[in-house]
Amino acid sequence: MNLTWMAWTLPTAVFFITILVLLCGMAVWEYVSPGGNPRVGVLRFETTRGDRLFLSLLGSAFIHLAWLGLVGPNLWWALALSVVYAVGVFRYV
Repeated sequence: MNLTWMAWTLPTAVFFITILVLLCGMAVWEYVSPGGNPRVGVLRFETTRGDRLFLSLLGSAFIHLAWLGLVGPNLWWALALSVVYAVGVFRYV
């Protein structure tokens, strides 16, 4: 299989591995504690753990795309910013 069309750098691999680990972690969390108590946060609509994970992943993708377009290919700071964003989403949304 020829995957040379994709720029598989270490930060890109870490990003996708992080997504996989988060999805597996959420599956285990849901198995241990089903349901997750929906709550209303700063966006004023009800969200569950899965909703907050989706918002975190979607926002992280946009953060990384914006970083690539505005700053360049060094994605380590974008990864750190995405982690801070995800913590904020899980805490306040």
